[in-house]
Amino acid sequence: MKRLFAYLVHPPTDGPRSILFLRLMAGGVFFWEGLLKFVYANQGVGRFTKLGIPFPHETATFVACLEFGGGLLLISGLTTRLIAVPFIAEMIVAILSTKIGLYLGTSPLPLPPALPKVGMWAVLHEIRSDYAQILTTIFLLVNGPGSWSLDAVLLRKRASAEHAYVTGSRSRVNLPATAAD
Repeated sequence: MKRLFAYLVHPPTDGPRSILFLRLMAGGVFFWEGLLKFVYANQGVGRFTKLGIPFPHETATFVACLEFGGGLLLISGLTTRLIAVPFIAEMIVAILSTKIGLYLGTSPLPLPPALPKVGMWAVLHEIRSDYAQILTTIFLLVNGPGSWSLDAVLLRKRASAEHAYVTGSRSRVNLPATAAD
């Protein structure tokens, strides 16, 4: 358990700067989807009610807060690995709760506006955003937030402070005695 916690809270931050674009993509989508759940009932409580999700008001509010706040965390690169875990779980639940009914033609949600409306091809078409989100989030979980992230800034500050402490304490210990002492 300690190793898992260490893995999640101490991500590598030496990844390429271009990881920022993946964080902006995934974090941005989670952020605005969370915001939409607050602004439009059909995206939050209404959708969760249609899907038969227990406690739809509370669940929609929780998911909206998770997406809104977690999206900001991903964008900034702060606690990237920690927020990736619930996002991956959320995307799995989203896929299972919406796409199985689409595959079977029993979805309580509106069918796609154009063919294919049901079946595997409809699922593959409708899952494209979920697919991109889950794979991007898995990438961030595995590789960390990259060098342009708040996690990297905090790590550099921590390392700098530790270096200053170690250097400062050594020089106090190793100072030669002077006549002023």
